[in-house]
Amino acid sequence: MNWLKQQAANFAGTQEPIYGPSALQSVAKQAETTPYTELRKEDLRWVAMKSTCVETQTFYLMADSGHIGMAQVIYSNVAGIRTTCQFNTKIFYPDGKTPNLWSSDALENYGFDDKQLSFYADSCAVTLNEDATSYSIKSATNQTSIVNLVVTRQAPGFQVGTDGKSYFGTDHENPWGTMRHAFWPRCCVEGSIITKTGEINFHGRAFFVHGLQGMKPHHAAAKWNFVDFQAPTYSAIMMEYTTPPSYGSSIVSVGGIAQDGEILCAGSTNSAVHTEVKDDPENDWPEPGAVRFLWSGKTKDGKSVNAEISGSLGKRLDKVDVMAEVPGFVKTIVGGVAGTKPYIYQARLSDCIATIVTNELSTVFTSASAPASDKY
Repeated sequence: MNWLKQQAANFAGTQEPIYGPSALQSVAKQAETTPYTELRKEDLRWVAMKSTCVETQTFYLMADSGHIGMAQVIYSNVAGIRTTCQFNTKIFYPDGKTPNLWSSDALENYGFDDKQLSFYADSCAVTLNEDATSYSIKSATNQTSIVNLVVTRQAPGFQVGTDGKSYFGTDHENPWGTMRHAFWPRCCVEGSIITKTGEINFHGRAFFVHGLQGMKPHHAAAKWNFVDFQAPTYSAIMMEYTTPPSYGSSIVSVGGIAQDGEILCAGSTNSAVHTEVKDDPENDWPEPGAVRFLWSGKTKDGKSVNAEISGSLGKRLDKVDVMAEVPGFVKTIVGGVAGTKPYIYQARLSDCIATIVTNELSTVFTSASAPASDKY
């Protein structure tokens, strides 16, 4: 009966019934015995599910010039009926005055190589090299942002637990949904993005994440927190989501800390806290004003690692109206839930306090979404 209810919600896009937290097999359970596994080449394959899913490869860029950027491929399937792909680019400018650049374009004639490791479409290619140490990202899909980048990992990639997945469903042997993240936490980037006003050299640091939501996105997560810290010596990343009430408003956090050549620690014993919250006057949603991110874990030789990044967010970089800016397939999915208008708040912490084994000051890019479940 629960499976039938879930399938009805999946088809119609409506809110799911209350199954309770037992219907979520969190990746944190795997992490109790295996905190993380280092990625192999085959772990970077596109799954390209034939049923409802959203799969992404996202490259977060921090240029030495102060520019922050993003390049992203989205593969989506709606109920096995329609598949679309999108290439997104975003640039935040360091002067605080130049408007953010955002481009999002539907891709035609998309596909993958024989091993599902590289993606291609008309005027777009994201290619993994032979030894799985770098991605080439090229796109001429939009003349306002012509992308030519190479992102090279400087530390091993990882996934939390044994397979990086949380499973959704009341029958644990036959789950109806999944959520997975695989990371390259510490990378360097070379290349540029050419805009209408000129070429931006993105030489600097980067972070890569391959994500798969093997179900309708708003059924898996109602709220997100994300942080990307890149400093000369260390990198710290975290992706945290809260499930809708259907799965007990459970919190799942995955993340880790890396330095050149090694992962210091990774796992699910992380947390993100909004230490100040204010009402957004434009929509009455809770907007974070200050944050604290915490990591704890052990090195391979059993030494404890504890880290904290905290600070005031200051003026936001952007507020993304998800319904306005994401591809049409997401509007179709989320639009099935009456009254849902999710927002993502993005900010840069330039004067944060970061304690990761040693004290360092650097730039942090963070993103948080207001809880969509509050607006059902």
